[in-house]
Amino acid sequence: MKKVVAALFVLLISLPLIQCGGRTTTSTLDPGLSTTPRPNGLWSTLPRAMPINPIHAALLHTNKILILSGSGNCPPQQAHCPQGPQYLQGAALLDLSNDSITTMPTSWDMFCNGMSIMQDGRVLINGGTKSYGALAVVGAQTDIPFTGLPNASIFDPSTETFIDVAPTAHGRWYPTITELNDGRMMTTSGLNDTDGTNNNTTEIWDGQHWGSEIPGNPTIADFPGFQFPLYPRMHLLPTGHVFYSAPSSATLDFDPSSLTWTLVAWTIYPGQNDPNGERTYGTSVLLPLTPQNNYSPKVITLGGDNPATNTTELIDLSPAGAQISAACPNYVPCWVQGPKMAQARVEMEATILPNGKVLVGSGSAKDEDRTTASLQAEIYDPATNSFSSAGSNALPRLYHNIQLLLPDGSVALAGGNPVPGLFDNHIEIYQPSYLFNSDGSPATRPRIGTDAPSSITYGQPFNMPTPDASDIASVVLMKAGSVTHSFDMDQRYVGLSFVMGQGTASSSSLTVTGPPNSNIAPPGYYMLFLVNRAGTPSLATWMQVSGAVAAVAKVQMHPERVPTPAYVFQRDHVTEAPLPLRKEMHIH
Repeated sequence: MKKVVAALFVLLISLPLIQCGGRTTTSTLDPGLSTTPRPNGLWSTLPRAMPINPIHAALLHTNKILILSGSGNCPPQQAHCPQGPQYLQGAALLDLSNDSITTMPTSWDMFCNGMSIMQDGRVLINGGTKSYGALAVVGAQTDIPFTGLPNASIFDPSTETFIDVAPTAHGRWYPTITELNDGRMMTTSGLNDTDGTNNNTTEIWDGQHWGSEIPGNPTIADFPGFQFPLYPRMHLLPTGHVFYSAPSSATLDFDPSSLTWTLVAWTIYPGQNDPNGERTYGTSVLLPLTPQNNYSPKVITLGGDNPATNTTELIDLSPAGAQISAACPNYVPCWVQGPKMAQARVEMEATILPNGKVLVGSGSAKDEDRTTASLQAEIYDPATNSFSSAGSNALPRLYHNIQLLLPDGSVALAGGNPVPGLFDNHIEIYQPSYLFNSDGSPATRPRIGTDAPSSITYGQPFNMPTPDASDIASVVLMKAGSVTHSFDMDQRYVGLSFVMGQGTASSSSLTVTGPPNSNIAPPGYYMLFLVNRAGTPSLATWMQVSGAVAAVAKVQMHPERVPTPAYVFQRDHVTEAPLPLRKEMHIH
């Protein structure tokens, strides 16, 4: 029998129990929590303190969270900085089954790296901090920029060790790593290791080596001077292409078959505080891909800038004529202004839930100003294109906060260091309203049988045992997240087709079809949730998805053309000074 999921810090605060040993159980809450309606869900602060500064986090298929620390802009030679490897060059494993946290050193400063989970469940890490910019370090030389490391390492969950591998050609500080449809990993952007200017290239890891650098300049002539911002928001599309959506006002398409970037379009909406529509430290989410929407890709970009904006934009990359708005039936992408959030947010988080909605929270209205912290969380519903309240978390979560979906359908929130050298060590858990009945009592979850498969193949049917087959509304694959700096590089929602099982046991099983291809669900480990008609998810079971690699499609874009923004590429380097000085997501 295999492990389904593990306990979620439950030994401390009586949150829903997730058992091991190949079975799931109905959640039980402390009776004291079951007398109050929870229409907006429930936030809880754990008594367990985080022992390191959680800059980066990835959910592993072993039901542990890998957390990478970093200096928090506070190198050890500074007297005011906290000392010890756990603050400066440290990692931790948080075990969801027993609430234990194990710390370990790293061989180099992984602060501000790119991190993504590979198809075999190991974690690829690239980049980090080579030198610290002057404005972030008390007493530092004023002519020293931030520079990035070319280092790369792989964390193996089976041995719980780091293995250093070949470095990239040049340094990368704030790179984004994206899994391609064939399981290769591409790293893009980041500050270099020489003068702190932008590494405007992409490199692809094939499991053994990095390929040659691919220039980031688009192939068309109307924007020859484009440079990627730091931590570019990237999404693998069902075409096999990679879409760059934010934070700059340009969007780009990467074709892995030709290794070229092409400018797609500019935002047609000026920003609330930026006429060019940039979203510095905003975020971007690829919305659910489901059989009902024919796995058509739509991206939402949210928040950002300083002062922050509460605006959103929807980018529909469906074929012409199938978009979300009649306002642009012949444009690909179709660009539509989305609903406004209740609060303006910069340095925010957005996490897809098993019901297809998006939890949005954290950040502030003005950079690292705790007095403007956005404590009100919100839920974005793609079906209604609207926001609703998700209650309030307890603590301001500013720069360097992290947020991850967990295997029981709850969400973990941690971190945030509003000033160099200091960070919040409290962990908060959000239980969405789908875990409660209308009176506040715990909702009954659908159950997954003990003989559920541990691996599935593209397009192939498999049996999903459940005694609740007649009440299942959706079967969902959720790719485990890897989050840092207001962006989850790995999260992905893939809905699956299913019918009631055949034969005498039809009432206790579903026949589910694996995802159509590797463009829609790149190979790797996913959490599978059953969601009932009330919207309550099961406890997840881990599944490894694999099969033949899909062909990369030929893509023809027909964007609405708008005037090119007045960009000026003049910055030599960026720093970790306050946002008005650094604008560190944009090299211009």
